[in-house]
Amino acid sequence: MVQKSPNGFSGLEHIATAVILLNNQLEVTYANSSAEILFAFSANQIQGAHIHDVFVNCEILQMAVTNAIETQSPYREHEFALTTQRGHTTAVTCTATPISAAFNQTPEDMLILEFVQMDQQLRIAREERMLIQQQANSELLRNLAHEIRNPLGGLRGAAQLLEFELPQPSLKEYTQVIIKEADRLHSLMDRLLAPHRVPKYEPTNIHEVLERVRSLLLAESPNHIRVIRDYDTSLPELIGDREKLIQAVLNIARNAAQAMQQHQTEGASITFRTRAERQITLARKRYRVGIHLEIIDNGPGIPAGIKERIFYPLVSGREGGTGLGLALAQTFITQHHGMIDCDSQPGKTIFHILLPIESTQLKSSVQ
Repeated sequence: MVQKSPNGFSGLEHIATAVILLNNQLEVTYANSSAEILFAFSANQIQGAHIHDVFVNCEILQMAVTNAIETQSPYREHEFALTTQRGHTTAVTCTATPISAAFNQTPEDMLILEFVQMDQQLRIAREERMLIQQQANSELLRNLAHEIRNPLGGLRGAAQLLEFELPQPSLKEYTQVIIKEADRLHSLMDRLLAPHRVPKYEPTNIHEVLERVRSLLLAESPNHIRVIRDYDTSLPELIGDREKLIQAVLNIARNAAQAMQQHQTEGASITFRTRAERQITLARKRYRVGIHLEIIDNGPGIPAGIKERIFYPLVSGREGGTGLGLALAQTFITQHHGMIDCDSQPGKTIFHILLPIESTQLKSSVQ
């Protein structure tokens, strides 16, 4: 039974679960402190509001409430997103439990909504899926590259021999096509095998990496894009392979630049933002601090049809793209025990890169 006090349902103030109580009209009569923290609102703000006005456009919550009332038994919905009127979105599991007036000793029936935050669990599960995906992708790419690379040498050699035997010089145009395409495929296979080079780990300044990428971008398209720097210069060095980190960031930023150029984005810009991220968990290992790098562009966004597959090899949203850039970027970041993720909508795409800093690095930076 709910414990009451003159101030309301104070017994619920001491539990970690977010709780919201509704009356017969599905209006909020109470929200505990955990609910206020979880959803970033105050109980006074939602007092008397209909639950569907508190959380907007959520059919899953509506289904849970309806089923609980109709069956007069607890009903649970797992792992769905709730968005408040202010736009705050949280992943939760919700249990709706009807309480009769007789049992609760109140004038009317009530409905208890219990919310458990799932953001961290979902993030960990997603990290594990991405790690498994990256390992599978890496193995697939390596095997594919070897299988294609082996006959390419023979193909190119045969075309060269054929070229010497052709009686008419005009026919050599066709053998040149074969040779050039074989060279192009050979170069592509070299890129596929590049991630398997043993990394050269050494103290690396993330801002030196970003400055190198910035200079390359501006050299490729000096008048098309603006590269904005928003750095936390107090960040310590990390132990990493400088060249692989440069390639990972360059692949992401170059994709953004090419997409904005293709769509003729007005005022095209790419922002490099660095911040410290504290108490992070990556690959089930806890780190006191890490580097949070954001690569932000104001381009057209990633097409909805490939948004969930952008880190898969050979998936590209750009005409003429190989679909290798982001797959390789993910491989390079994973080799640094980091994580890469993306949020995208038209007009704003953000790639989030988390790189851990080992505790020994922190000690050396303090000394």
